[in-house]
Amino acid sequence: MKKIAVIFNGGTISMKVDPKIKAAVPSLTGEEIMSMVTGIEDHANVVSYYFSSVPSPHMTMEKIMDLRKFTMNILAAEDIDGVVITHGTDTMEETAFLFDLTIDTQKPIVFTGSMRSGSELGYDGPSNLAQSIVTAASDSSRGLGVLVCLNGELNSASEVTKTNSVALNAFRTPNFGPLGMVDNNRVHYYRSISARQVHEIASLNTKVDLVKTVAGMDSSYLRFLADSGSQGIVIEALGRGNVPPMMVEGIRYAMSKGIYIVIVSRCYEGRVYGSYGYEGGGKHLRSMGVIFGESLPGQKARIKLMVALSIFTSPDDVRKWFEKDLYLED
Repeated sequence: MKKIAVIFNGGTISMKVDPKIKAAVPSLTGEEIMSMVTGIEDHANVVSYYFSSVPSPHMTMEKIMDLRKFTMNILAAEDIDGVVITHGTDTMEETAFLFDLTIDTQKPIVFTGSMRSGSELGYDGPSNLAQSIVTAASDSSRGLGVLVCLNGELNSASEVTKTNSVALNAFRTPNFGPLGMVDNNRVHYYRSISARQVHEIASLNTKVDLVKTVAGMDSSYLRFLADSGSQGIVIEALGRGNVPPMMVEGIRYAMSKGIYIVIVSRCYEGRVYGSYGYEGGGKHLRSMGVIFGESLPGQKARIKLMVALSIFTSPDDVRKWFEKDLYLED
């Protein structure tokens, strides 16, 4: 029987409603949550570890890196076959994506949590945790990178995003759909993922900012970031990767200071591409030297640019890591 480590790291899965303030707060211990996962001993030998009980909006990049080190130390044990990590859903996709980019292991790493607290009817924490343990114990999960398991669906950390603030199936993969599912305590995969590029890092360059484009936006905020020590800026552009013409000067100004600019779309689905040649259009921006972030949402492109700035010194290497599909088309 596989030995699976469960790392408790807070989130709604560890919360109950405080009767005084009538709102959910951290309350449940890992032992209390595991006591609700009945019958799991028939599927895996589970060992529990405590890391934190923080809500996910309290996760900082420093805490994420500490969790990464904690996880890697557990994975290094020969008798551990996989790891499940509980995490608040608000920032789960960012932590999971950082792990996917920087932890090179064949052992399954599965993130899970819950959309409802322990005080709500239909508390989904125990079922999500049980399905995640079954996933981590499955031979078919080896070598797939970091996975996210909620509501019985299995998604790749490289593709998944939170799409709803309350629904049990909040985590979905735009464009492609889930990798698989857990059904009747068994793991089933529908498809594989593209080849991963994993880079071990000793530290993380966090000087990367995220800007959302709106109609009529100018360059004032971009210039502010460029003058405030930013080393990379991710711009959630319009549509295929276009910005208002008043932003072009700010992009040019930031790039003149050696700042990396990555363009993604604020659209839920689709990818950026140089379809439009007018001022501020994607083709115009790429000719200026901006980097296209393919189909990544802004929050995940920010994580990837942090990792890129932590491992690469050449602008060409950063561009190739983001634009691997575009290079095949050029």
